[in-house]
Formats: sequence, C-alpha cells, structure tokens
Amino acid sequence: MFIRKFDRIDYPFVKIIYQQGIDTGNATFQLTAKSWDEWNASMLEHSRIVAVEHDNVLGWAALSPISSREVYSGVAEVSVYVAASAQGKGIGQKLLSHLILESEKNNVWMLQAAIFPENISSIKLHENNDFRQLGVREKLGKMNDIWRDVVLMERRSKIVGISDN
Repeated sequence: MFIRKFDRIDYPFVKIIYQQGIDTGNATFQLTAKSWDEWNASMLEHSRIVAVEHDNVLGWAALSPISSREVYSGVAEVSVYVAASAQGKGIGQKLLSHLILESEKNNVWMLQAAIFPENISSIKLHENNDFRQLGVREKLGKMNDIWRDVVLMERRSKIVGISDN
C-alpha cells in the first residue's frame, strides 16, 4: 500500500468510499456523496491524496478551505475516509500523517476537524496526530430529524506559521 497524489480518474473510487462513510451516519452531515464538480470545488487543489494497493483506492484524504478570506488561507479542514473493507489496517493513520506533511508544504499552519462524538475511531486518529479537542458544539445540526453534536479539534503546525513576534 502506498500514498500518492489524487488524480481525477480516482474520483469514482473516492466517491464510493465517501458514500460508505456517509452511510455510517457518523462521518458527515452530508447525506449523499458530492458530484465531481461539487467535490472538486470544495477541496483545495493541493493536499489531495489517495491510499492505493494493487491499483485499488483504499482511502482518501483532502483539505477544504474554512473561509475564502485571505487571512484564513493557512487554515484548512481535514477529510479522511477509508473504504469499509480496508478499515482497521492503519490506512487512516498513513493518510492523515501524509496529509499533514502535504499541508505544511503548502503553508497551511492550522488544521481543523469537526467530528461526531460517536466517531470514536476518528477522534482517536486525530488525537494520535497531535490534534487537540477544543470543545463540543452541541446540537450543531439536524440530521435525519436528530440533533447532532460535533467535537471540534485542531492541530497547529510546529514548522509553518511560527513567528517570534
């Protein structure tokens, strides 16, 4: 298994994995996977990666901007998804650690994640990669007529965005 840069031809596999995550009910407020145009427009051009084994995409990770304002250009939100058949094999860890390196190469100094509290494995994954919990946004959104809380997490780079001033 290796990590490589995302290619447009990977999107059908990315979309399937994305939908598998959505179907768990604990990955995102999104109810159906975005179309290519929606997904492409929502993700930063850099820092899009896939985990591949024997030409099969097993997972993906990417960054989305948190704002269009220039002052927030170094802040991005993390998305990490692993195929249901490939979970529990450390692929999420490899994707997230590689995504962190890519983010820093592209001057992203702060990564954030908003995770449902029920998604314990995702919270643990982020904690294992130096994300810290900031708090819980209670009843942030309604999904399937149920109010959902979201755990806010962030990771600040130790090499990008550091200043002595």
